[in-house]
Amino acid sequence: LHQSLSGQALHDAVLDLLHKVRIYRPEDRLSSYPHQLSGGQRQRVMIAMALANTPDVLIADEPTTALDVTVQAEILALLGQLQQEMGMAILLITHDLAMVEKVADRVVVMQQGKVVETGSSKALFAEPKHPYTQMLLSAAPQPRPADETSNAPSSAACIACDDLRVWFPIKKGLFKKTVDHIKAVDEVSLSLQAGQTLGIVGESGSGKTTLALALIRLLNSEGVIRFQGERIDGLNNKAMQVLRPRMQMVFQDPYGSLSPRLSVAEIVAEGLEAHGIGTEQERAERVINLLEEVDIDPATRFRYPHEFSGGQRQRIAIARSMIMQPELLVLDEPTSALDRTVQAQIVDLLAQLQRRHNVAYLFISHDLSVVRALSDDIMVLKQGKVVEHGTAEQVFNRPQATYTQRLIKAAIDFEASAEDQSAA
Repeated sequence: LHQSLSGQALHDAVLDLLHKVRIYRPEDRLSSYPHQLSGGQRQRVMIAMALANTPDVLIADEPTTALDVTVQAEILALLGQLQQEMGMAILLITHDLAMVEKVADRVVVMQQGKVVETGSSKALFAEPKHPYTQMLLSAAPQPRPADETSNAPSSAACIACDDLRVWFPIKKGLFKKTVDHIKAVDEVSLSLQAGQTLGIVGESGSGKTTLALALIRLLNSEGVIRFQGERIDGLNNKAMQVLRPRMQMVFQDPYGSLSPRLSVAEIVAEGLEAHGIGTEQERAERVINLLEEVDIDPATRFRYPHEFSGGQRQRIAIARSMIMQPELLVLDEPTSALDRTVQAQIVDLLAQLQRRHNVAYLFISHDLSVVRALSDDIMVLKQGKVVEHGTAEQVFNRPQATYTQRLIKAAIDFEASAEDQSAA
C-alpha cells in the first residue's frame, strides 16, 4: 500500500521481515494462515507488520508477551537496532520490569490510571520511591521449596503418550502435492501422574501447545495416548465426549477465551449445562462454591468479563475448568498476560487447587520462573522434539542439553538485574 512493491520485490521484502523477527523456515510460512502459527509466531508476524513501513513512532503494547526469553532478547535487540538506524521513538507498554530496565530510557509507573512515579530508568530501578513501584520490583513467583512435593503420585499415569507425532503437510503446485511436513510434534513420549505438574518449556513454535492439544484429542495425531490407563487415540468424537469433563484447559488470553455475551455465572456453569450435570439449583451452588475457591466474590457472578481485571478473568477461566472436577488440567501460558504481582497470586492459587483436588497439571509456559514455581518435572521441546526431560531441580540446576542451558542462561541474564534490585 505504501511502498508500491509488487511481484518478486514484495515477496523478498516480506521474507526479509519474517527473517528479521526469527520466524522458523519463513519460506514455508508465507502461505500459512494465522491459526496455523503458534502464539509466539503470530506475535512475531504482528511485529513484522508494524516495522514494515519503518515508522517514526512505534507504540509497542506488550510486544513480547507471547515470546520466550531468547526470542524476547532477539526482538528487543532488533527494535533497538532499528531505533538507532531510523531515529524511531518507541513507547513501550509492558508489565515485564526486566524488559523495562533493559531497554527504556525513561519510565512511568501507573496505578489505577494515575502516574505514581516517573524518572530515568537507572534512577528508578536503583532507588524506587513509591510503595507500588517497590512492590512491583519485589514481586516474582518463588521456586517451589525442595521439601514441598505435590500429592504422592499414583501407580497409574493420568495421561501418557508414546511416540506422539503431529505433522502438518506442506502442499505446493497446481495439484497441491505434499512436498514436505512441518513436524510440530515429533516422536514425543511422556507420563504424568495425578497430583503432579509437568512443565512444558521451549521457544515459541517449539510445539508446546500442539503437544497439549494432541494429548487431549483436540488435534489429530499419530501414536499411543492413554488416559487413566485406557487408550484414547482411536476413540471417535462420541466416545471422547464422555471423557471431556475429565480433561479441561485454561487458555493464554483470559479475555479472548471468555464469551463477552455471557455473565460470569453462565460462563462457569456452561460446561455443566453442556454435559447435563446437576439441576439448575445444584449448578448455581457449584458456581458459587468455585468462585469462592478462586477468590472471586460470588456476588459479582452476574457481571460480564469486561467488568473484571485480567487477573480476575484468569481466575474465572480457572473456575470454569475446575467446576468440571477434571483429573487433567492443561494450562497454556495462563500467566503470560498478567503482571508479576498477579502472576504470583495465580501460581499460588493453582498450587492450592492442585493440593486440594489432586489434579494433574500440564503446564505450558515460556516463563521459566513461573514453570519452576509450579512444576515437579520439566520437558524441554525444540522444533517438536524432546531435548531434555527430568525433575525441575535437575533441569534447572544441572541442565544437560546445550539448548536447555541456553534457555536458562537467557532467562537468568534477562531477569538478573531486576532481581538484584528487588533484593537490594
